[in-house]
Amino acid sequence: MAEKALKQPEIFIWTGTDKRGVRVKGQTRGTNPSLIKADLRKQGIVPIKIKKQATLFSGSTKKRIVPKDIAIFFRQLATMMAAGVPLVQSFDIIGRGHDNPSMRSLILKIKNEVESGTSLSESLAKHPIYFDDLVINLVNAGEQAGVLETLLDKIATYKEKTEYLKAKIKKAMFYPAAVIVVAIIVTAILLIFVVPQFEQLFSSFGADLPAFTRVVVNLSEFMQEWWWLVFGIAAGSIIGVLQAKKRSRKFSRTLDRLTLKLPIVGTIMHKASVARYARTLGTMFAAGVPLVEALGSVAGATGNVVYSDAVLMIRDSVATGQQLQFAMSQTGLFPNMVEQMVAIGEESGSLDSMLNKVADFYEQEVDDAVDALSSLLEPIIMSILGILIGGLVVAMYLPIFKMGAAI
Repeated sequence: MAEKALKQPEIFIWTGTDKRGVRVKGQTRGTNPSLIKADLRKQGIVPIKIKKQATLFSGSTKKRIVPKDIAIFFRQLATMMAAGVPLVQSFDIIGRGHDNPSMRSLILKIKNEVESGTSLSESLAKHPIYFDDLVINLVNAGEQAGVLETLLDKIATYKEKTEYLKAKIKKAMFYPAAVIVVAIIVTAILLIFVVPQFEQLFSSFGADLPAFTRVVVNLSEFMQEWWWLVFGIAAGSIIGVLQAKKRSRKFSRTLDRLTLKLPIVGTIMHKASVARYARTLGTMFAAGVPLVEALGSVAGATGNVVYSDAVLMIRDSVATGQQLQFAMSQTGLFPNMVEQMVAIGEESGSLDSMLNKVADFYEQEVDDAVDALSSLLEPIIMSILGILIGGLVVAMYLPIFKMGAAI
């Protein structure tokens, strides 16, 4: 019975006639045709035909829930509650209207838990994969203070800005990575399939090959015999680094520290971590979460192990009575401007406002830096591709040019 009650709504396409006898059609989300027919009759429509909409994927296939889905969910929930829609009804409307079956199932599951008397923060805490401590603490603070609507809006804004920042950085890294991968694949194809054809042609000449051509031919012979080892080592190295980062905190700390020292990219990662720190702490402090408790949640939101460790040190220092600005200066990671704005915020009692201003500034800095990096990388990558592919072409045609000069 419980499974029937939780049956997920599907999209049905219907055809009918309205009160004037005019033929109309549309689509409605529901659990079965009978309920849809009853709903259409209430609207004055006589149903003629109702059929389930064909889907691209089978019912067993589910889309993965991504952070963007969670951000949209909180924005929709905040909008619903701001419009005066009750919490349970908001969940029902959002859940039944969601395109992602996995997200729809999660929302309706939380709705059932809230409907049974569980608090929203406790319901979210049962799904730690999708809702971290920071979100749960903010929701709990909103429930305790009776300002859940305001806190949901803050969470939605926080999630949107955080996801935008992540997407911006990923976009900057994806383009050069994709071009490099394509360049490697094209070069491998040329070395394995194209160069051997030229090699057979050159061997029929019986003349000595230029040094540059000989190097390319030797490389081609190596790739023909050991291509599986080359690609295996490359794939294994990437998988190994990713797994080591997940499993080894020492390796992760070393990798994050090296990333921060890289030219250009390191500066972007520094600014991104500062922006996340300021945005997260400002949001939690504005929600009334105690500073020491807030810092504990902020540590995991910085996106870098080096900053995460620094924030935990700041938390321990603040817990002993030190000012936040002084504790931040001890880490040596935060720019002087950030420390001074935090100090002004502490003195004036507007710490949350100052932190949000810092976050706005550094998010814009990251945005500008990523755009500048993309503009810088494009000509560099094109030049590298030109040299790589052009070098192979020149190496193959050098013997032909040499023969032409001899003739």
